Amino acid sequence: MSKKHIVIVEDEPSILANYQAALTRQGYHVSGYMELNKSKNALSQDLPDMVIIDIGLGDEPDGGFELCRFIRSQSESIPLMFLTARDDEIDMVSGLRLGADDYLSKDISLPHLLARIAALFRRQDLVQNKEENDVIVQGELRILTDNLQIFWKNEPIDLTVTEFWMVVSLARHKGHVKTRDQLMNDANVYVDTSTVTSHIKRIRKKFIVVDSEFDCIDTVHGMGYRWKN
Repeated sequence: MSKKHIVIVEDEPSILANYQAALTRQGYHVSGYMELNKSKNALSQDLPDMVIIDIGLGDEPDGGFELCRFIRSQSESIPLMFLTARDDEIDMVSGLRLGADDYLSKDISLPHLLARIAALFRRQDLVQNKEENDVIVQGELRILTDNLQIFWKNEPIDLTVTEFWMVVSLARHKGHVKTRDQLMNDANVYVDTSTVTSHIKRIRKKFIVVDSEFDCIDTVHGMGYRWKN
């Protein structure tokens, strides 16, 4: 089995070297970039299996956000993680709204970081190991879990991996309330409750782009969310 390829974009040479060394010891193939344009050029030629991004990149204080937009224009499904010293809620929400699957502070321990990386990869492996034609249909919603595709009224909805599994979690149990903790567990991601709310808002917006009258994800105040189609 070939090694998973991870790209890290971090403008501090010593920090980049430390992350590269740690992930390489875990058996990953790791590439590192310190500049926005160089990383965009590399990613435009060959997408890895995961990208880990800092927000501030040299003279670009929000370069990581720009890079996130660029990556999502190339692929909606590639696992993408922010790893940054900027841990305020506004930056976190901005990163998740742009399509990141996870947002971590640099003060996170190495074992915790490795666990979050493994969790994102594990979700992809679960998809690859599913039998073909594993289809979920709820009204106008059709989900092909074997290849991470979701369709609404026969139109494709481009979701991140985290967003995809949250929709699957809701749609599998139509009418049942899913708590934020349950959604995190089903999506194999561990964040605070406000982050789950940001994911749900982004999912709704993506459906509304296809259907302006979409309203199938219901907020049950004090409890969580349900698919009410």
